[in-house]
Amino acid sequence: MVVLNVIFFFIIRGPNANIYLGISIFSILSLIGIVFAILSRKLPFIVFGIFFNGVVLLFAYFLLMAMGIGEA
Repeated sequence: MVVLNVIFFFIIRGPNANIYLGISIFSILSLIGIVFAILSRKLPFIVFGIFFNGVVLLFAYFLLMAMGIGEA
């Protein structure tokens, strides 16, 4: 899911990108990735999946905070 997030990021970038759609897609894909990582039975997949998808989810959260601060 992290690879899909990176591909999506490069597709939607630009000055007229719908940032709230991007934040939603980042959040949904990373939450799905975390669920898939937990459902996998191998410890390295669980650790790396939760870590990397958590980083993407944190990026989406900070992006949402920045949008809220920028509009205030």
